[in-house]
Amino acid sequence: MAPVLIFVSMACLFAFALTSGDPTKLPSALIGRPVPQTDFPALEGLLDKGKPVPGFHASDLAKGRVSVVNFWASWCVPCIEEHPLLIELKARSGVDIFGVNHKDQVEAGRRFLGRYGNPFTAVGTDRTGRNAIEWGVYGMPETFVINGRGQIAYKHVGPISKESLETKLLPAIEAAQATQQTSP
Repeated sequence: MAPVLIFVSMACLFAFALTSGDPTKLPSALIGRPVPQTDFPALEGLLDKGKPVPGFHASDLAKGRVSVVNFWASWCVPCIEEHPLLIELKARSGVDIFGVNHKDQVEAGRRFLGRYGNPFTAVGTDRTGRNAIEWGVYGMPETFVINGRGQIAYKHVGPISKESLETKLLPAIEAAQATQQTSP
């Protein structure tokens, strides 16, 4: 019953965002809730300094550190545009960024990261798109700030821009870190 209620809630929110004309204003029914219990197998053959880059599980996002999860694909033009900002986000915030290669070919995902760089601590795959549905993802790219307890603190729909990096993502990360420091 709960998945049906979440789906109906998300459908209503999606309809609201479509009629408002700005999908970035789309609220998420998952804000403040634990990340969905999903498993993202490693992108096969992806190496960093000669070592395999791991995939990840939802439990990896609840280890006491604020992190970011970014859903992307090699076929997604806005993903190419936002990629340098993910590298900047990693450098400026120091948080772990977990990448989810969505409905993509393995070779294409590896080629994308080889060409544009790899800001990700771990890169998992979502070949069928089922995990993206669990996370409430509507399209590529989407980015989530996760607090140290594994709860979704912020959701960014669409590509990260210089403005959204400064006014939304970095402040959301800072707020999640501040909340973490004041929590028991």
